[in-house]
This record gives sequence, structure tokens and C-alpha cells, in this order.
Amino acid sequence: MITERDEAGSDADDEEAQVIVVGAGPAGSAAAVHLARAGVDVLLLEKSGFPREKVCGDGLTPRSVYQLVRMGVDISAPGWMRNKGMRWVCGGDQVELDWPQLGSLPDFGLTRSRHDFDDLLAAHARAAGARLHTRVKVTAPLTDRAGNVTGVTATRGPGQEPVRYRAPLVVAADGASARTALALGLERDASRPVAAAARRYYRSEARTNDPYLELWADLRCPNTGLDLPGYGWVFPLGDGRVNVGLGALPQRQRRAVDLRAALEHWLPRLPAHWGLREENADSSLRSAPLPMGLNRRPQYRRGLLLVGDSAGMISPWSGEGIAEAMEAAEVAAEIIALALARPAGPRREHALQQYPAEIHRRWGRYYRLGNLAADLVFSRYGFRPLLHPRVMASPPLLRTLARLLTHGTDEPVHDGIDAVLHALVRLVPARRR
Repeated sequence: MITERDEAGSDADDEEAQVIVVGAGPAGSAAAVHLARAGVDVLLLEKSGFPREKVCGDGLTPRSVYQLVRMGVDISAPGWMRNKGMRWVCGGDQVELDWPQLGSLPDFGLTRSRHDFDDLLAAHARAAGARLHTRVKVTAPLTDRAGNVTGVTATRGPGQEPVRYRAPLVVAADGASARTALALGLERDASRPVAAAARRYYRSEARTNDPYLELWADLRCPNTGLDLPGYGWVFPLGDGRVNVGLGALPQRQRRAVDLRAALEHWLPRLPAHWGLREENADSSLRSAPLPMGLNRRPQYRRGLLLVGDSAGMISPWSGEGIAEAMEAAEVAAEIIALALARPAGPRREHALQQYPAEIHRRWGRYYRLGNLAADLVFSRYGFRPLLHPRVMASPPLLRTLARLLTHGTDEPVHDGIDAVLHALVRLVPARRR
């Protein structure tokens, strides 16, 4: 979808825009879409070319689907695989849970490989009016004497030609590396663990059209015999393949999990007719870090806004990050558009400070509760305690748990489960920002 013309930037030493977005993953492309639609002159910079590979489960919950619909992405086009819900497997039991029918969210999820997904969103941002430059690696933010961001420095093209791009606001959507944030002194909260995920594609006609996302909660770490502090998944892609992977927090005392060994230990448990064997592998095993729990604060400082993985926005409950990235991107874009309507100075700065305030309002308590659950339960025992046989045998408990893990609640309250979950989250003390 991305043409060669997108791989060449401006001939000028200093290309200017109202906003620069660093990174064209889901967070960056979503921010660019919403900014461009608001009439903002936005420059979207991506270090790679398209299409490209990214480590991900490729599963999109209804919360992600909602964001795609808001961006105007055609989710009925070829390449999307719809699913009805989740299938949880634990201790020999399995339960299928359909996505809830809520007033504010779709009642279905989607799968699509990141190889296609990121390409599609970047092209969508360009079609909305964003100026997309690929193979541009941002090296650092530019600042004035007061320390306020005025743009970025970068290298461009195969020759790594030095170039500068100028804008009064920069959105950092450069993923887990968070290079732009780090260059401005925004360090990660070291008390929050960084999880890891690994995935591999397999050809599997038996499972590629499965209507459910399958998750396994009773896996073990073969090197220690302890419960995997996470879960495994088998997600259908509808194109003859499935995405098979594991996500895990560090074990007790921050010991990393050997995900390759855990995957090799798990695969023989899966039915032979699924074909999840070496001869059917369609990719190598790839892994990536998962910065979770809003582990980088503040999300705004001196002209730089952080969205997605660069701010550690992956949910500590589920390890999902795409929905959160796109939602935060929309919030950031709305606030930026309003801020740019004000003259530069204190009034604009006051408007931009609403971004971390809004992120905190939406997710602060929910993430704090999730961080506590990750520390006390997930990192020690994985998800097995949550899927006790009595829970697996209780549809109301399972539906409540599913909506807690996937942040699948309505506001205002839609039903009794919403009321319970909203009350639970409100019990969490607010964090002082």
C-alpha cells in the first residue's frame, strides 16, 4: 500500500508541520488520522518501510474494533477475520464466551496480521491527509533554550542523510523503545515489570477459521516447573494460518521466562490434527517486550505527548495494547487540535496538560488495580487461580471476569456486571499525578 514516493522526504533541510508523529504503528497512524481530519498539518515519520513484521497476537477485541470504526477503516474488506469471543482452556476444562452485547462497543472481535494491519493504517493516515515519510529514523527531539520541543532530528533513506523536521508539538508513538521519550528524560518506572511475548505462525486448516480466540491458562515453565505467569494463545487468521504465542510477566524476583522453552513444552499438548508442528511453521519464533501499566509518566511534557507502548499503555490485565494505543491516540489528537486553536504560551500549555489528566481519568484506577493483580497473582501463579473449576462452572462469574480482563464495560452502566466492575474500580484510590 505504501509507494516508493513515501520513502523520500522533503528536499528542504527543515520540513515543517503543526504536529510531528514519530512512528506509524497503530498509535501513530491513529493519531495522524484524527489530527488530519481535524485540519491539522501532520507529518508522520516511520523508521521502516511497509509492509513490515511486528510481534503481536494479531487479535483485536471489540474495544479495538470500535476505534477502527471511528477511524473509518473498512472492516468488511478482505483480510479481516471476525470472531465471536474467547475460548478459555484451563485444567482440562474449556468454556466459550461470546463478546458482550453492549451499547457502546461492537459484539465481535477481529484478527489480522500486523504485517497487513500496520500497512493498512499507515495508508489510511496518508489518505486522511497526513504526510507520511517512511525509512526516516528519528534520533532525538529538537528543543529551544527553555527545553520545549520544537521538532526532531532524524536520518533519512538508505544513506542515513541527516535531516531536521520542525513542529511545535511532537507525538511519540515509537513503541517499546521509547527513544524520543527517553531523550527528553522521561524514564520508565522501574518498579513496574515489563512483560514479554513470543509468537509464531503455523499453517492449520483445522483452526484457521475458528470463530473463537483460544487462550490457555494452565501452562508451566519447563525450567522451573512453576505456572507460566501469563497465558498462551491460538488465534485464527482465516487465511490458512494461525498465530500461536505466549505472553508472560517476569517470574518472582524479576526472573525472565524462557518463552521458547515454554512454547515447545506446550505445543505437544495441542491436538495433533491441528498441525501445529515444525513442518507446518510459517515463520520463525519472534519475541518482543510489553511495557505495561502506564509505566512512563507524565504522558505530556514540554511539547511531547506519549501514546501507546512508548507510554507503557499495554493493559496489565490482558497484555492487550492496540485498543489502548488507538484510544489514547484519538484523545491526544482531540486535545492537540483544541490546543492549537490557542496562541502559543500558557493558554495552549494548559490545554495540553489535559491529555495526561484524561488518560488518568479513563484508565488510572483500572490500571492501578491491574498492576496490583499482576504483582500479587499473575506474576506468581499466572491466570490459573482466576479460572478455578468453580469459576469455570459459573457463567456469571466468567462473564464478569472476561469483561474485567478486556475492559469490556459500558459507560454509563449497561447492566449488573458493569455496575459491579465500575464499583470495584472506584474503590481504588486515585494516584496523585
